[in-house]
Amino acid sequence: MDFEVRGNIINISEKRIFKGKVLVSNGKISEITEEDCIETQFILPGFIDAHVHIESSMLVPSEFAKLAVVHGTVATVSDPHEIANVLGLKGVNFMIENGKTVPFKFYFGAPSCVPATTFETAGAIVSPQEIERLFQNPEIKYLAEMMNWPGVLFDDKEVYEKLNLAKKYNKLIDGHAPGLMGEQIKKYASAGITTDHESFSREEALDKLACGMKILIREGSAAKNFEALIDLLNDYEDEIMFCSDDKHPDNLVEGHINELVKRAIKKGIDKFKVLKAAGVNPVKHYSLEVGLLKKGDPGDFIVVDNLNDFTILQTYINGQKVSENRKSLISTNKVTPVNNFNTSYKSAEEFKYPALSPTVTVKVIEALDGQLITLSKDIELTSVEGFLNPSVEKDILKITVVNRYKNAKPAVAFIKGFGLKEGALASSIAHDSHNIVAVGVDDETLTQAVNEVIKNNGGISAVHQNKIYALPLPVAGLMSDEEGYLVAAKYTEMDKISKAMGSTLTSPFMTLSFMALLVIPSLKLSDMGLFDGEKFEFVK
Repeated sequence: MDFEVRGNIINISEKRIFKGKVLVSNGKISEITEEDCIETQFILPGFIDAHVHIESSMLVPSEFAKLAVVHGTVATVSDPHEIANVLGLKGVNFMIENGKTVPFKFYFGAPSCVPATTFETAGAIVSPQEIERLFQNPEIKYLAEMMNWPGVLFDDKEVYEKLNLAKKYNKLIDGHAPGLMGEQIKKYASAGITTDHESFSREEALDKLACGMKILIREGSAAKNFEALIDLLNDYEDEIMFCSDDKHPDNLVEGHINELVKRAIKKGIDKFKVLKAAGVNPVKHYSLEVGLLKKGDPGDFIVVDNLNDFTILQTYINGQKVSENRKSLISTNKVTPVNNFNTSYKSAEEFKYPALSPTVTVKVIEALDGQLITLSKDIELTSVEGFLNPSVEKDILKITVVNRYKNAKPAVAFIKGFGLKEGALASSIAHDSHNIVAVGVDDETLTQAVNEVIKNNGGISAVHQNKIYALPLPVAGLMSDEEGYLVAAKYTEMDKISKAMGSTLTSPFMTLSFMALLVIPSLKLSDMGLFDGEKFEFVK
């Protein structure tokens, strides 16, 4: 079908705006004409999330797309690392095939670190041989984030086997290097790693830029680095991209990359530099088949009302209108769940923490709002009848990680920063191996929350005022098989419940999901025990 759109056309490469019309024929832009018109709207390339784990939205790719296009997103660079940790290549293939059912451009990578470490139990292993099988699929665009930065620094044989396979197949390599600077980041980048989305400070990002790496400014539901890094865009317009990394469904309903665009422009950053980061730079870096509003390009573009609020009027992908006036035109398709859940119900006895003396100094995880990193605190607890218990008054809760893939003794520790006054929260979204992670004020509610997740073969749960609430996630224990906006509404209710229980965190379930992420310092808990993310070893 042929059609035309009139308005103010934004040519990002030439840094100019002119009145005219865009003619689309057979899904491609056949002509862009400069001519006078009465339309005041603006036409520009669509937005791209340069690094995201679709699974963290709790939505399958087709439903993620349904919500994202409303905000002008036309493509994602997607790391299927989460489902790969649960199901291996079967999970990666599920994401690719489901993504094909809708008019949206998903670009998936080969997960480089499954499992992320040997210090936790995952549901699958993606070997170098399987990485090579993935690279033989033209739909796999790159080697996804190399989270095993110690393996890069200390010349781990398997890590370099995967890096060399990426080079053999001419695939880009994404990075994950939290806190690395100086000689460490020089060696990490010299391994051929081209991007990083884990910078927490301007100084850290500058070190990475000096090594030739591209910096992805991340603003997700848990990790928020926009304020610390956005000023870099003034001086490094070709080296910066925007990403969400992890985006929960309620936040995805509110906005996506468009929110970063608005915030950057309000800070006075040149709009052409901002739009480069939001769409042009990912296309050029990853060689994506996404149009940039040029003659002959695929018809991937958006129409907005103005260049301050960026209200999305229409989104087009391959010449097909996929959203209009904040309404998605993508339909919901039936999903057949895939999963890997094999553990039995737990008892309260399994969560007790024995004490060898009346008072014990223990290492306590301190969760930080809006960050993936945690702190390690040495705190003295008093035993009661030979066991250490949480202290609501001191905001010291019990945390557990329960192996979901087989029956095993739960790992138990203590955590600060959640602020719960009663009850417990649990989730089978627990990066990276996605065992069950839970926090609670006592063993009884902790047990109830964990068992609710087990009953549903995955999901999130809350025990609040003697009632159990849940959002089942039957697709790999990570995603719902329901319609996206419905899932977002249900998650919003779960979030409200967690805050009614006393949590002061912006996104309690998202923060909870990262408390088992061992590759982010400094103190985390795996199903095997308390882990020091700086020394990269279990706490002795």
